[in-house]
Amino acid sequence: MPVKYFARRPAIIGAVLASLLLSGCAAVDEPLVDEANSQNSNYVAGDGSITEYEPATRGEKVKLSGELFDGTTVTEKAWSGQVAVLNVWYAACSPCRVEAPDLASLYNEFKSKDVEFYGINTRDEAPTAKAFARTFELDYPSFKDKSSKIVLALAGYVPPQAVPTTLVLDKEGRVAGRILGVADKSTLKSMIKDALRGSGPVKP
Repeated sequence: MPVKYFARRPAIIGAVLASLLLSGCAAVDEPLVDEANSQNSNYVAGDGSITEYEPATRGEKVKLSGELFDGTTVTEKAWSGQVAVLNVWYAACSPCRVEAPDLASLYNEFKSKDVEFYGINTRDEAPTAKAFARTFELDYPSFKDKSSKIVLALAGYVPPQAVPTTLVLDKEGRVAGRILGVADKSTLKSMIKDALRGSGPVKP
């Protein structure tokens, strides 16, 4: 059985702190990011829940194919044998802005440890997505998924319109954990480490 729990209080505290930090960066936001942020009324946030799956209960290997913003076509083979972090986002989503610095930090921490990060952008054109990535120093690639092709491939784990959503895939390509809403840094880090060790959540 998957272990599901809520982390609203840490997420709220983290969101407040991150918002304070981001306010100090507002001056360096690029115009395209500012423009996208002004259209923030249409996002649907996740409910703050965290789900972890024990190895024996994980589903089939995730299979997907999509185009990155640089034009490269990538499939699940890109992270074969490695842990993968998939983050669903778009530039006008305020919670996505809150979690972006932590995602950048975790990417830099784990990029040399057999962990691949990929964004899945559901709304933006390339200039806006790339401006967002520059602003928040997100050095990992993102899929362009306005057609929702990739999100549909993840339909069992990513609720429609729930943004942001973050998935951690184990070395066999199966979903080991999911965060709906802002990804708390310590929680996501723990999920990544568990996936690297090949372990699952601790049973209550």
